[in-house]
Amino acid sequence: MEFRDLKQQYQILKKEIDKSVIDAMTAANFIGGNPVNELEKELAEYVKARHCITCGNGTDALSLVLMAWNIGEGDAVFVPDFTFFATAEVVSFCGATPIFVDVEKETFNLDPEDLRKAIKEVQQAGKLIPKVIIPVDLFGLPANYPEITAIAKENNLLVLEDGAQGFGGEINGQKACSFADAATTSFFPAKPVGCYGDGGAIFTDDDDLAEKLKSLKVHGKGSYKYDNVRIGINSRLDTIQAAVLKVKFQAFKEYELEAVNKVADKYREILDKHFITPQISEGYLSSYAQFTLILDSSEQREAIQNQLKGENIPTMIYYPIPLTEQKAFAYLGNEIRQTKKTSELCQTVLSIPMHPYLTDQEIELVANTLIESKEIWIKKQ
Repeated sequence: MEFRDLKQQYQILKKEIDKSVIDAMTAANFIGGNPVNELEKELAEYVKARHCITCGNGTDALSLVLMAWNIGEGDAVFVPDFTFFATAEVVSFCGATPIFVDVEKETFNLDPEDLRKAIKEVQQAGKLIPKVIIPVDLFGLPANYPEITAIAKENNLLVLEDGAQGFGGEINGQKACSFADAATTSFFPAKPVGCYGDGGAIFTDDDDLAEKLKSLKVHGKGSYKYDNVRIGINSRLDTIQAAVLKVKFQAFKEYELEAVNKVADKYREILDKHFITPQISEGYLSSYAQFTLILDSSEQREAIQNQLKGENIPTMIYYPIPLTEQKAFAYLGNEIRQTKKTSELCQTVLSIPMHPYLTDQEIELVANTLIESKEIWIKKQ
């Protein structure tokens, strides 16, 4: 059994992917070209954003937006503590200070109430200037943007939606990657829409920001390639990756997003009486980059994970360490806030196989093995 079955997906889409890649190879236009332009247009139309700017990966996407906004030394950027390292890494990389905010245990996403507290603390301390909030659409579920954007407006802050895992999610019919001043996503292979390497994209309705991003991602170019008007980076989506994504994006729209939600419903049907399963608020839709359970303790998690491993059922822990405890952020010292719920989640979360091609038989095997493993653990206590 695969945790996210890219092999099966390729076999199903093989004819279309192979043709798309061979067409790109035959055209021999390996940087830019029609596949990239067409993909950007399709992605923008799906999200209903004025602009989609592709780039080399999801981390660069975040960095490029912060660069375009001139975020740097002395600025405070608010990020969730429970997420992948890149969300806070880019803040430090541009010279600003990440301010870690706790998450809601029910959704795994940024807690608006703790965000309010964090902003107030920074304002009262007077050492840093609050500039940006980066909510993360963790595990496929959009963050609470109605509250977060209201808080941002009250405090004159920009919002950058980290939709690396959330592409395809919705709030009341509005697509993820459309909720903020700018949004990013990742096309890392295991993401809801993934390529066969690295890739990323930025979405915005701001015309001036879009033009600046197009410059920054190609060495700060001006009117043409050899006219450099600012310091930028080299971050472009390869044409071959765009050719792959065009096919996979079509499958995602046509049936994969619906399929992962059916898998999630089936898991809940079996597991809800035994485990804390992902909570989806009314009006929200998740694209289920992961299906993550909350267990009772780290000891129980280890025992259940070992039991599943013995049955050849893969599991993952996203995430085992809070960002506030990562050695890379030790330099922040007293700037690091306490995030109790994040610490608890890191000790108890467990992600199980989730992809559009899981069969009912496989879902039942995973779920029933989980239940049996928990019962065995309880009896041993």
